[in-house]
Amino acid sequence: MKIISGSAHPDLAQSVADYLKVTPCDATVTAFPDGETFVKINENVRGSDVYIIQPTCPPTNSNLMELLITVDAAKRASAARITAVIPFFGYARQDRKDQPRVPITAKLVANLLAAAGVNRVLTMDLHAGQIQGFFDIPVDHLYAAPVLIGYLRSKDIKNLTVVSPDVGGLKMSDAYAKALDVPLAIVGKRRISATKVEALNVIGDVEGCDILLVDDMTETAGTLCAAAELLQERGAGKIYAGVSHGVLGEIGKKRLSDSAIEELITTDSTPMAKGPKVTTISIAGLMGEGISRIHNDESVTSLFDIG
Repeated sequence: MKIISGSAHPDLAQSVADYLKVTPCDATVTAFPDGETFVKINENVRGSDVYIIQPTCPPTNSNLMELLITVDAAKRASAARITAVIPFFGYARQDRKDQPRVPITAKLVANLLAAAGVNRVLTMDLHAGQIQGFFDIPVDHLYAAPVLIGYLRSKDIKNLTVVSPDVGGLKMSDAYAKALDVPLAIVGKRRISATKVEALNVIGDVEGCDILLVDDMTETAGTLCAAAELLQERGAGKIYAGVSHGVLGEIGKKRLSDSAIEELITTDSTPMAKGPKVTTISIAGLMGEGISRIHNDESVTSLFDIG
């Protein structure tokens, strides 16, 4: 087994390597003065089972290109098998033609990874689970829910209700509600622009309840903050948010800081998952265990279990 870290999130790659009790492969990742990426693997990987850890978070294009180049380097160095470990899969929101003359970029990225020489993909909480079907190679799709729910159970939260901040996240929110054995509610929303969202109505009883808003990712925190404001107006108590991927920019951090949300609980799938009110839970053990089981040809299904 060889673990290669890209430059997107070296801290996570090191934590995964520590969990697996291996030393990350020595590799040089630099950029030429004109911006071209250069990758050199500085040790023998011939016949090895190679895992390249690189979330395709912002800067998305640079990180994606670096991943493809690293895959090509490993393939040309005669690696036996190459697994792209992508804790956060960028472009996942562009998964369908929802307007005329637009691309399905998630499918394009799947094609690029396969063309570069990736033999299988390990990822977590895709924006749409159906993206697995865009690949003609095996995809192991892990979930952050067991990690986040483990943390939530350690907190003393009474009279909890899980709320989906939009209709699209209903399936994920329902899984959290069932695992925590609490009621479920939904916020109806209307998107005004890429950074602005209007919350319209709440379906379900939230008055006097502590709230857990559940979503797969947040970037500008518009959906979460608009939902929290509406829930507060409807008499909700403390409002928490649990998201798998915190791709937080300056807009998102400021909104969270000014919002009714007490705490945003997220994972370290991206290096941006930090800021005021943000609690980051490590997925190094989850990803490490996934890698270990793939390497040993074991089942990864039990990693979905919420104890």
